[in-house]
Amino acid sequence: MKKNKKLDISISELIEIAWCDKTSFDDIRRQIGLNESQVKKIMKTNLKPRSYKVWRERVRWIKEKHKNNRISLFKE
Repeated sequence: MKKNKKLDISISELIEIAWCDKTSFDDIRRQIGLNESQVKKIMKTNLKPRSYKVWRERVRWIKEKHKNNRISLFKE
């Protein structure tokens, strides 16, 4: 497993965390210390082009879902 010099986790562990639907970029930043653009760069470098595209589509959908859930909480 390849390790990033700045991280205490392997790239494969980061990819697994980033693929999880319940994990937001804010969660990754708090747990690992990487911001959204850093995570995207690592994912793009380490995934096949089609896999990266699928992941980005999922991330957009999940961000929208989380945003809508937060908005609905404030309306109640």
